[in-house]
Amino acid sequence: MNTIRISLFTATLAFSLSMNPAMAETEAPTLEAAPVVESAATMTKSPVDPWERFNRSMFRFNDGADKILLKPLATAYIKLTPGFFRQGVGNVLSNVLEIPSVFNGVLQGNFRGAAHDTGRLLLNSTLGLAGVFDVAQYMNLKHDDHEDFGQTLAVWGVDAGPYMILPFLGPSNLRDTTAMPVDWYTDPTTYIDHIPTKNTVRAASLLNARANIIPLEKSLTGDKYVFLREAYLQRRNFLVNNGVVEDSFGEEEEE
Repeated sequence: MNTIRISLFTATLAFSLSMNPAMAETEAPTLEAAPVVESAATMTKSPVDPWERFNRSMFRFNDGADKILLKPLATAYIKLTPGFFRQGVGNVLSNVLEIPSVFNGVLQGNFRGAAHDTGRLLLNSTLGLAGVFDVAQYMNLKHDDHEDFGQTLAVWGVDAGPYMILPFLGPSNLRDTTAMPVDWYTDPTTYIDHIPTKNTVRAASLLNARANIIPLEKSLTGDKYVFLREAYLQRRNFLVNNGVVEDSFGEEEEE
């Protein structure tokens, strides 16, 4: 799993909760209490999710794997590492993502954004000690959302296609899935030749991202599958449109 996919999933949850504070205040049953038995009543029949039956099955598989392995490891990671260490790891991983972000900014014709990301990369890679410290933010180069090839395809006019759940990787759509090989080859960590180092970087990416999600989970309620689907779709719309997005949560339930 590359850092682009991990960062996107973390940002999806954070964004969805920040855009919908009411969800964090509701007294509805917790996610763990939600029924997992699939029936006709649980199907939402969303036009963007024609493969919902398969997606829900894959979602249950991913959720089970997370509860058995990833979440316990992330919980241990939080307990064993101080907050400043995890922040430093997150800064380094974010700094690495500036490289594919610059690449995609140029492909999208967003030269101002590409220049912004280039400036952050140069400053944080040098003065910030390989990105451990985000010094660029103090030089009027604030952190912003990274660009990926799925966004580039959207700018080029490629339709998102059906929503889909990928094994282990989570929420996606047909466009973003087809963009993954380019994201993979533009991720600098792909070219680490030393296998132990590459595995360490991947493990750190995964654990750090999963640890960031844990504090948000207590605010998720109702049908977890629907919540994450709508969060992903809204987040991708937000990124593709550079911050211009309509809040569509709950529209299907109101119809």
